Amino acid sequence: MNLIAAAIAVGLAALGAGIGNGLIVGRTVEGVARQPELRGTLQTTMFIGVALVEALPIIGVVIAFIALGAE
Repeated sequence: MNLIAAAIAVGLAALGAGIGNGLIVGRTVEGVARQPELRGTLQTTMFIGVALVEALPIIGVVIAFIALGAE
């Protein structure tokens, strides 16, 4: 049962991060298309957002290790 819980935690975390990254990058591309002169500012903000979203799978892996260790 712990293996299933760990797999679900990591899988949902990866799914959420993938959706989040897609939304962030897509909206950044739209912003650059509308105002090309703000490319640097938008790109910096995008990288910060992607870094924050990528924390989610790391937390999911930690939860999975906790679930596996709670035998």
